[in-house]
Amino acid sequence: MPPIISISNLSKTYGSGFKALNNVNLEIQRGEIFALLGPNGAGKTTLISIICGIARLSEGRVTVDGHDIVDGYRAARSLIGLVPQELHTDAFESVWGTVSFSRGLFGKPKNPDHIEKVLKDLSLWEKKDAKIVTLSGGMKRRVMIAKALSHEPQILFLDEPTAGVDVELRKGMWEVVRRLQASGVTIILTTHYIDEAEEMADRVGVINKGEIVLVEDKANLMQKLGKKQLKLHLQGSIATIPPDLAAYNLELSDQGCQLTYHYDTKGERTGITSLLGDLRAAGIRFYDLDTTQSSLEDIFVSLVRAP
Repeated sequence: MPPIISISNLSKTYGSGFKALNNVNLEIQRGEIFALLGPNGAGKTTLISIICGIARLSEGRVTVDGHDIVDGYRAARSLIGLVPQELHTDAFESVWGTVSFSRGLFGKPKNPDHIEKVLKDLSLWEKKDAKIVTLSGGMKRRVMIAKALSHEPQILFLDEPTAGVDVELRKGMWEVVRRLQASGVTIILTTHYIDEAEEMADRVGVINKGEIVLVEDKANLMQKLGKKQLKLHLQGSIATIPPDLAAYNLELSDQGCQLTYHYDTKGERTGITSLLGDLRAAGIRFYDLDTTQSSLEDIFVSLVRAP
């Protein structure tokens, strides 16, 4: 099945000469949740803005379900719902009114049943007559999603959808996203919350300094780049690591009372058995040990810090 979004050799250079995107190539598969991660200024919002027709590309080509975003702008844009990072809506309009108006902007005929379904799915039905100005930040964010879904798009962009939202509402938003995916909507999510990507995404893309650093299935990414750590809690503190243990690249912390050993989960041998033997030979005793696996956040940080 062809990708629902195809990006080829995309670059964006502003009038100042700043190159926000540099030769981006990316495909988004139909029905997936794709998380786009990157630090501030990496190019996430610029990339979304170009796909959605808000900003112009400088070079390259983007198609949405086969429609070129330049030559077939109206057809491409009609397939997309966008929830921007900033909250933009008429503060003194009702929830029902603003969502219905958004549908009309795309030339869609009135469909009260669809608007009702969207509001109920987003737990906004009881607030349908409330003015936007009276809603909480989390509810306003849900209204933005309702507006984006009003014209029945096949693709939904969520640009930092849970920014400023408390933990309970974030979890509620995750449930909404899962239901949308189950209904066949393709979702592209940008987020600063790594746990959000780890929880929700099928695939993860990392963008840094306008370039795609990596695109990978989340499970494969964790398997390929995730490393385990063995932490040894020592019976007594040591000032330095003995030279005989240098090959293990141990890290000394907790005022000399903890040693950390990193090992590859894919390796045929972890080296733990020989390490424990060499520690005993060096007279270093420990009273406890535990292992942890690198999180997606650890992997993300290592990728964006890489030269």
